[in-house]
Parts: sequence; C-alpha cells; structure tokens
Amino acid sequence: MIKVKRMRTADCVVGGFRYLAERREVGSLLLGLYDEEGKLDHVGFTSTIDNETRPALTRRLESLRAEPGFTGKAPGGPSRWSTERSVNWEPLKPELVVEVRFDHVTGDRFRHGTKLLRWRPDKQPQQCTFEQIG
Repeated sequence: MIKVKRMRTADCVVGGFRYLAERREVGSLLLGLYDEEGKLDHVGFTSTIDNETRPALTRRLESLRAEPGFTGKAPGGPSRWSTERSVNWEPLKPELVVEVRFDHVTGDRFRHGTKLLRWRPDKQPQQCTFEQIG
C-alpha cells in the first residue's frame, strides 16, 4: 500500500505572529483568510521560518504591529492543546501575504503543519479568502 497525501496551497494574510519561547525572535506566523463578511479569521499558523532570515523578519513584523490583527476569529481561544505561550501573540496590520502548503482542512482551520512556500508581494490581502480552500 502507498499512502498519497493531497497537498494544496493557499495565499494567506499574516495577521499576527508568536515569538520563540527561548528568545525574542519570530517563531511562527499566524495565518488568516477573509470570510464572506470581510472579516479576517485566524485559520492556522506556519513555523517553517529559516533561522538565517529570522532576525530580519522579526524586525519587519515588529514594525507592522497594530491591533486588532484579526477582525473575525482570533487565535488563542480555548483548546485542549493550549499552553500559556500559545495564547500570547502579536497582532499585525493585514499587509503581508504568504503562500503556504497544507494537506488538510477541518472546518475553517488548517490541520497538521503548514509549510511556508513564499512571500506574495504581488497579492492584495483582500484576495485571500476562504474560497481557496473550499
């Protein structure tokens, strides 16, 4: 038997980020998609950030900090996997778009890991909607 996973991609808005536990550098990007009402909902995260780019990316993200980050469903809600660290996150202006690879969606969230493929300066954040993953 051969198991074949269907890998898909989506363009997502970076609505926030979390710091690494051991130092003040970006550890993960919090991903969002716009719903039918135009609200930015948190849909998952990616932590596949290259260590060489981490310091510069941290500075870039810190310069974009602004409330609320997500205007719809926000990260940090109740979860059986929540830890103290997982509820702390930094909101960002919804300006940056990334393309991520994912293999499974449950409800309105990416399940399992997502992989950061590339930054999408050619995409407008408003183009990042749930239609991509439906």
